[in-house]
Amino acid sequence: MVISVRVPTDLQVVEEAVDVVARHCLASGLTPRAARFNLRVALSEALANAIVYGNGLDPSKSVEVRVVVASNGFAVHVCDEGSGFNPAEIPDPTLPERIGRPDGRGLFLIRQLVDDVSFNDRGNAICMILRRA
Repeated sequence: MVISVRVPTDLQVVEEAVDVVARHCLASGLTPRAARFNLRVALSEALANAIVYGNGLDPSKSVEVRVVVASNGFAVHVCDEGSGFNPAEIPDPTLPERIGRPDGRGLFLIRQLVDDVSFNDRGNAICMILRRA
């Protein structure tokens, strides 16, 4: 099964989009804890990054969320219309010189909350894997 949602470039709709995806994933067998916490936080961060950094808050662009439900878990894809980035160039937010900064924690949080993270070659799409328990 595949769940697809097109999200406008508007931070005000992130919570609603996450609610829709989380409900579908919960109904498809994602554990309540994973749906209510891991998925919600990771997807919120990925969507916010796509809207702010990927699409540059350009209202003419959108973000595509696609969840592939498989027997072994859930693959959550978030793709923006931006030019992309190199995730290896994002500094570690736990370094002493970065610890007080208000930004730069999104990817760190995502990596802590999901089982696997990958990016497409262009750097404008993230795939987050949540395995079934």
